Amino acid sequence: MNANTGKPPPAVLHTPGFAHYSLAWSPFHNTRIALASSANFGLVGNGRLHLVSLVPGPGGMPSINLDKYFESQDGLFDVAWSEVHENQVLTASGDGSIRLWDIMLNDLAIGVWKEHTREVHSVDWSNIQKDTFVSSSWDGTVKLWKPDRPRSIMTLQAHHSCVYQALFSPHQPDTVATCSTDGTVKVFDLRSPTYVTGPNANSFTNPLSAAVLTIPASGTEVLTLDWNKYQPFTFATGSVDRMLKVWDCRMIKMGEPGQVGGICEATLPGHEYAVRKVQWSPHRADLLSSASYDMTCRVWNTVPNGPQPQLLYIHDAHTEFVVGCSWSLYEEGVLASCAWDGKLNIIRV
Repeated sequence: MNANTGKPPPAVLHTPGFAHYSLAWSPFHNTRIALASSANFGLVGNGRLHLVSLVPGPGGMPSINLDKYFESQDGLFDVAWSEVHENQVLTASGDGSIRLWDIMLNDLAIGVWKEHTREVHSVDWSNIQKDTFVSSSWDGTVKLWKPDRPRSIMTLQAHHSCVYQALFSPHQPDTVATCSTDGTVKVFDLRSPTYVTGPNANSFTNPLSAAVLTIPASGTEVLTLDWNKYQPFTFATGSVDRMLKVWDCRMIKMGEPGQVGGICEATLPGHEYAVRKVQWSPHRADLLSSASYDMTCRVWNTVPNGPQPQLLYIHDAHTEFVVGCSWSLYEEGVLASCAWDGKLNIIRV
């Protein structure tokens, strides 16, 4: 399959010396993107939060301007825009901290939280409870936060190993899904807390929530997941076994902690190496994008036996691991990808 047949070349921004780990489109401005980046591929050294904007260009493809950047003491692994303040953005850092930045300022972060004991790998802002965000860490925990509070409001002992991602459901405000190195996806109902016990634990101040559903999604590490924006009980996963899978948990009775289940609706093979990021389209229920260590970003039709082939598009312009992809929230068919080659690409699918 020719990746670029009939398509204009991508718009490209290069940030030498910094490998990109994640990107996010602003929910307030259709031309603004935040990039979380790290020096030395995130192994050692500092990080940067890049703020970029798109400028209309010839042929319908924009050019990309680097507006400003913020330095951090450690590598940045994820980024999420505030759902309540158009100029505020969160970053997840390798030193275990979460930082809140105001992009209109030129100095330090306006908020810093550090409870995780290892790298923070993901942050996600709830688009329903807009004053709440969630973080996941290599320490095996997931924490809920409010930006006006100095400490987390809840801790989930999600897995006994690295939690790569934690995401709020876009349909249910108290539902969070996580994925981990143990090959499972867990779904939590935040309204049903249990409590940590033990000789050194205070059950009144250390609430934990038990997973209501555990899905054995892969025999390898599950690196990424995303909720479908139109189907409340559907989500996709990407894992080290190179597979994308679409899951439906409607047949599972929610509210029974520890239940194991989940139905795999579709399996999408094609990537040559681990799948690092998946994201559903905000405009279509059957369109899924993926980023992989095989240096490609791909677009899939998730309807089995439908009129279109499952693999719709391959973007292969990157020269290093592609670790982030994200659909434009406002313009259908516009997809951004970022990679360890220090490049942000904007393509029209």
